[in-house]
Amino acid sequence: MSRVRTGGRTDAVAHLGKAQEFLDAARAALDADWHNAAASSAVTAGINAKDALCFAMVGRTTAGDDHKSAVSELRALGAGARESVTALDRLLGLKDRAQYDRRSVTATEANAAVRRATTMVDAAKRALS
Repeated sequence: MSRVRTGGRTDAVAHLGKAQEFLDAARAALDADWHNAAASSAVTAGINAKDALCFAMVGRTTAGDDHKSAVSELRALGAGARESVTALDRLLGLKDRAQYDRRSVTATEANAAVRRATTMVDAAKRALS
């Protein structure tokens, strides 16, 4: 089930703040070699960056049980979100393994997740500038 939330710049800034906080946590976890925590925080940063982008660009975002629908939502934003579409899709591909699976995220995957989250946070910053 999805819920459309409407908002504007204030909401975008709030989600960008959360995205940056989770990105900072992901970097700290990476420095501590906590690969699952780094990837999980990077995913959460990406989801919040998606919300910031949507609020900044179209004044609404969708919250749903299926995070994969977030990729389609970003794609609908057009060229301004193209890099973020790929980044979020790949981040979401790590979510279950980082948070629930018995298998762990590798150092390489955790580093890539932090880079992808950084791409998204930077895109949200540009959308708000």
